[in-house]
Amino acid sequence: MADATPETKEPYLVSAGYVDSFPAPGLRQIFRHITGHNDEGKSIFLSSDHGSHHRVMGEQQAVANILYSTQETPVELNGNVDIEKAAAEEPPLHYHNGSIVRMIDFAPDVESPMHRAVSIDYGIVVSGTFELILDSGEKRVMRQGDISVQRATAHKWKNVSGAGTEPGRMMWILLDCKDVYAGGVKMEGYLGDLEKEYVGRGVSK
Repeated sequence: MADATPETKEPYLVSAGYVDSFPAPGLRQIFRHITGHNDEGKSIFLSSDHGSHHRVMGEQQAVANILYSTQETPVELNGNVDIEKAAAEEPPLHYHNGSIVRMIDFAPDVESPMHRAVSIDYGIVVSGTFELILDSGEKRVMRQGDISVQRATAHKWKNVSGAGTEPGRMMWILLDCKDVYAGGVKMEGYLGDLEKEYVGRGVSK
């Protein structure tokens, strides 16, 4: 498909091979700072790094960086139990009764499959410009600093940074929610072609 035009190119092959590690080319490296307490009760920095559980997605079209996750609410902070759990395993899409902070770098012009997480997700554009497209066909353009509140709704994302010529970065904070009903019908989660990205990744709790 090397000679395909942008109009006919398979949507999930756009920018294939662009990403092989975090950060994506053209985006800055980030730092994650985790705090705690010393024996005197003073606040200290326990670690400064670049996040954990990096995973290249699709045909090297995006890369996910799990900045943190928790598996229970309220969270057990004593003895650094939460830090150990977050480091021990790469999380699923979301944790029941837990939380996930997920950053994803997108290659230029990449569009995700339509999907639904049964959770409440706060999405923040960190760098670039994105289209948020709902299964109703409604869409909004989001720019750096804009925020979406996804309430278990089906949607997809398209990186339109630089009119589809530049990488983009988003961050999501996923929290659990109760079962969601619309018109008396229970809304079920589905991942579409994203399913393969989460096989064997932790357990939704």
